[in-house]
Amino acid sequence: MGSLIAFGNKKTLDLEDVPQLDSGDSVVGTFPILQNKLEANGGVGSGLTTLKLTTAILFSVWKEIFLTAFLALIYTLASYVGPYLIDTFVQYLNGKWEFDNEGYVLVSIFFVAKLVECLCQRHWFFRLQQVGIRIRAVLVAMVYNKGLTLSCQAKQGHTSGEIINFMTVDAERVGEFSWYMHDPWMVIVQVVLALLILYKNLGLASIATLLATIIVMLANFPLGRLQEKFQDKLMKSKDKRMKSTSEILRNMRILKLQGWEMKFLSKIIELIESETGWLKKFVYTSAITSFVFWGAPTFVSVATFGTCMLLGIPLESGKILSALATFRILQEPIYNLPDTISMIIQTKVSLDRIASFLRLDDLQPDVVERQPRGSSDTAVEVVDGNFSWDNASSNPTLKDINLKVSHGMRVAVCGTVGSGKSSLLSCILGEVPKISGTLKLCGTKAYIAQSPWIQSGKIEDNILFGKEMDRERYDSVLEACSLKKDLEILSFGDQTVIGERGINLSGGQKQRIQIARALYQDADIYLFDDPFSAVDAHTGSHLFKDEFMVLIVEVLLGLLRSKTVIYVTHQVEFLPAADLILVMKDGKITQAGKYGDILNSGTDFMELVGAHKEALSTLDSIEGGPGSEQIGISKENGESITNGVVENEENKVSENGKSDEVTEHKGQLVQEEEREKGRVGFSVYWKYITAAYGGALVPFILLAQIIFQILQIGSNYSMAWATPVSKDTKPPVGSSTLILVYVALSIGSSFCILVRSTLLVTAGYKTATLLFNKMHSCIFRAPMSFFDATPSGRILNRASTDQSAVDLNIPYQVGAFAFSMIQLLGIIVVMSQVAWQVFLVFIPVIAMCLWYQQYYIPSARELSRLAGVGKAPVIQHFSETISGSTTIRSFDQESRFQDTNMKLMDGYSRPKFHVAGAMEWLCFRLDMLSTITFAFSLIFLISIPKGVIDPAIAGLAVTYGLNLNMLQAWVIWNLCNLENKIISVERILQYTSIPSEPPLVIEENRPDPSWPSHGEVDIRDLQVRYALQMPLVLQGLTCTFAGGMKTGIVGRTGSGKSTLIQTLFRIVEPAAGQITIDGISISAIGLHDLRSRLSIIPQDPTMFEGTVRSNLDPLEEYTDEKIWEALDKCQLGDEVRKKEGKLDSKVTENGENWSMSQRQLVCLGRVLLKKSKVLVLDEATASVDTATDNLIQQTLRQHFTDCTVITIAHRITSVLDSDMVLLLSQGLIEEYDSPTKLLEDKSSSFSQLVAEYSARSNSSFE
Repeated sequence: MGSLIAFGNKKTLDLEDVPQLDSGDSVVGTFPILQNKLEANGGVGSGLTTLKLTTAILFSVWKEIFLTAFLALIYTLASYVGPYLIDTFVQYLNGKWEFDNEGYVLVSIFFVAKLVECLCQRHWFFRLQQVGIRIRAVLVAMVYNKGLTLSCQAKQGHTSGEIINFMTVDAERVGEFSWYMHDPWMVIVQVVLALLILYKNLGLASIATLLATIIVMLANFPLGRLQEKFQDKLMKSKDKRMKSTSEILRNMRILKLQGWEMKFLSKIIELIESETGWLKKFVYTSAITSFVFWGAPTFVSVATFGTCMLLGIPLESGKILSALATFRILQEPIYNLPDTISMIIQTKVSLDRIASFLRLDDLQPDVVERQPRGSSDTAVEVVDGNFSWDNASSNPTLKDINLKVSHGMRVAVCGTVGSGKSSLLSCILGEVPKISGTLKLCGTKAYIAQSPWIQSGKIEDNILFGKEMDRERYDSVLEACSLKKDLEILSFGDQTVIGERGINLSGGQKQRIQIARALYQDADIYLFDDPFSAVDAHTGSHLFKDEFMVLIVEVLLGLLRSKTVIYVTHQVEFLPAADLILVMKDGKITQAGKYGDILNSGTDFMELVGAHKEALSTLDSIEGGPGSEQIGISKENGESITNGVVENEENKVSENGKSDEVTEHKGQLVQEEEREKGRVGFSVYWKYITAAYGGALVPFILLAQIIFQILQIGSNYSMAWATPVSKDTKPPVGSSTLILVYVALSIGSSFCILVRSTLLVTAGYKTATLLFNKMHSCIFRAPMSFFDATPSGRILNRASTDQSAVDLNIPYQVGAFAFSMIQLLGIIVVMSQVAWQVFLVFIPVIAMCLWYQQYYIPSARELSRLAGVGKAPVIQHFSETISGSTTIRSFDQESRFQDTNMKLMDGYSRPKFHVAGAMEWLCFRLDMLSTITFAFSLIFLISIPKGVIDPAIAGLAVTYGLNLNMLQAWVIWNLCNLENKIISVERILQYTSIPSEPPLVIEENRPDPSWPSHGEVDIRDLQVRYALQMPLVLQGLTCTFAGGMKTGIVGRTGSGKSTLIQTLFRIVEPAAGQITIDGISISAIGLHDLRSRLSIIPQDPTMFEGTVRSNLDPLEEYTDEKIWEALDKCQLGDEVRKKEGKLDSKVTENGENWSMSQRQLVCLGRVLLKKSKVLVLDEATASVDTATDNLIQQTLRQHFTDCTVITIAHRITSVLDSDMVLLLSQGLIEEYDSPTKLLEDKSSSFSQLVAEYSARSNSSFE
């Protein structure tokens, strides 16, 4: 340790500087041991009990446990040598010698005992912390691995927030328990030893001591129970709060767009209030507990001395001092007992929670029968399959599924909204529990989800997804997914770091990266869950042709045998290419066959195709009838046109590329997590202390403690002074007076304690609440760019771990430091009373201690911060894993993710382990120094001539001196601990100073209630960049969207369509230029005034946990009739009436229990309720089948005739009936005119896009 600390003194430590863990301490080494032990005990799956889990954990660290037990025992014995010998020492000072040089022998015995005590204690503590770190890491690994294999059913019962809590809170707590491991049996040993010493000195009175001790201990039990109850409630309310917080952080963008964030903040504040209610009860109970403790030694000593009076046992000062010293040591086990008990209780609660989580159902392993590659010629076969997400419901999700897919077939799955298409794919992946039937799979699989799951990290890592890099293959994949261009635009190419959930990519780019990941895997069976929906027409067809045609031609990957592809699609034009089409309705496959056969036979399919035909006919009519030569373009011609467009784009990119390189700063979006360097500023302490009532309580707390200290010393002093040294001297006061004085002083001191602890918890609890509310309101008012650049794991970490520390630890830490300081001063005063010469040693020793402390702090502080920062990646990786578990399982990558988790865990354990090491390094040196001081003062006492000093008072000094090293180490330890813990306050304060968005309402500039009445949007020379160091995204747009007109915005992915919309809502503030709506500049009014008057149907349909009503109308502004009316308009009325709760029926996290299209319709419902003049559709039709798409279009035509509607479109058909089309390219306007005009001009980019789209659709219908 010495070298690391010295190094940390020279420079700020980083993770690389911290040595690696020994294999025994790293989770990679310990996890398998535990796993095997559990399996041997049958503790796997539902057979796991808390007991089995505990025994397995203990078994994996039994060597350390025995070693520490042995050390603890020796420590206890050594600590009682002092009190045992005090009586002899006082007699010696009084002139009773047993043999020559007895004094020096006594001193050396004192000294050796202290040394042994010190060495044992240090080793014992260090080993225990080591055990704690191991246990924690192993538990996290178990929870993580469980999270990967949870069945969907079980997962719905636990939200990701709760699971993260198992990992951050519960596993931490079980790790901390290692400190308390030996306390229960040590209490017994200590009490027995204490009674023996008392018996030697005071005879039968020691029985009174025993009874008193037992009474005190019993008094703690009801208190302990109460505390446990409150603790449990506190944890539950914390879970609830974390769950809401993480949901809100995930959907912050929607909340901002709708202007709802303050409403949701008030929800969180409500949750915080219920949580602080429990916190209050919890801390007040603990205040009373601490009163009982501090009062304990006084109570015990009063009982004992009282008994002595009654029994007429003579009290001599030596014996009394010995007894006092013993009570002092007894105080510690009695003190720690409630702590230990509550810790045992908390640990049990945590272990129960973890065990019950580990007991949850896994996915059924037998759903899919895996067959080795090439063993059969069918790729997927389902016979009489019935599958259901919910085992309890009588109505299975998928009924009577019979399906046989040969290798190399292309199967399309289509059907209306909620017909079970995605469930069919999930069931092939083995995600849906099987009720009956068989499902066989031959070969490896790759799955592409409907909403893309992207890990934060480099783009390259997302595509490789754990495979080796094969350049040629990699490039061909990029080519096939038309990602080459996007990577050229991004400043770091495929080394760009993606934000959490792919925040800095557009929808299309995320999908394409996800498709590239699947292609790179080179699997046998590909399952696509409608991934093309969010990809532009341009790219869409390119992808489609390549993937399906090329996968057959085997050019793409140069593979010998073709792949099996099963795809769910809403885009009817993708159907004719399939070898087999499955039409689904209500969880059954109603029709199956080739395109031509089905078209003639059934109705369900006709409806789907009909809807598409209808959309196409609008296209034809605009183009002037089917006879126009535009549609007759032959295949090759279509290709060349596409290429033409693409080439233009490339030239532009390269021109831009040059200019970009000049301006390009290394501007990655997600920056490293900031950690403050160097000392924790005094301002942090000051802010913390003065947060509650301006710090008014602080002086009272200190005063109470000082009075307590004076009374305590006073009572002991009077006992020592008033009792005779030996049997033959006469006492100065009568024994009854003596006892009365002692009792009075004791009661006074206990009362001081009560005052002190009550005030302390009041101040602490107030401060915690204030800081917390402040942090939350700052986070909610932060601009969107803050959420894009800050992974939610970091925010959640502050809201859970740091908040917990501020709630429960820091007030006690601050208190403990102040109190121990006061006690130390008290002891110094007593010792100097006897022999001021002690100061000669004392002052240099204290100076040494402070120097050591200063030397140690830089390293310890940085290590502690590293541990804090090391925790976020673990949480982050964990929450990503949970959300992408389906994808990870479908690629069979579980083990790779488990390894990553273990690596991250070790990155967290390393600084943690060394923090413990550094602590013991310091404590050992401090203990040595104080032991030397003590020995010196003893030598001084024996060497002065007899009679100069009152032996009784000298004895009192020794009694206190015995505690000196304990206390001195304790002061320093508290100081260091405080420095480490106060970092939590620092981190929370960091988030209270985030720059906030412009004001929500500007009073003097409030728009008229009817604004905007026309809805004319005027854009002047608009320039936008996402951050100062980033290039401009919009490079000076000027155009006007006339009131009541419908405008379509088209353009390639990354051309700035979404950015334009974000600027309209002021999610991004313009760098130059302005937007006015009906003559009012949007930058001049408050954000809420602006956002509440505009409506948007966002790209990803979002629903929140709650009810249907709270989802449609979170601000509670509308009546039920209005809400029903809106539901009926968006065709969800009947669906909701079917549910039991009607408007109050449940919506789960993320709206998981509604299908994509239904969620989209809910977003439509919100807009219908709001009835704004300006409506924005952001790719809203992306994840919806053509029928729903038409429904949305119709609804909008019907109810928004006189509104300005701005559509960002991916399907060309959805812009054709708009009044104007705006074609963006590279952040500039390329074309802006009515669609008819643009189509007449055959050379316009727009008509080329349309031509390509119709060529694609027609070729598929011929």
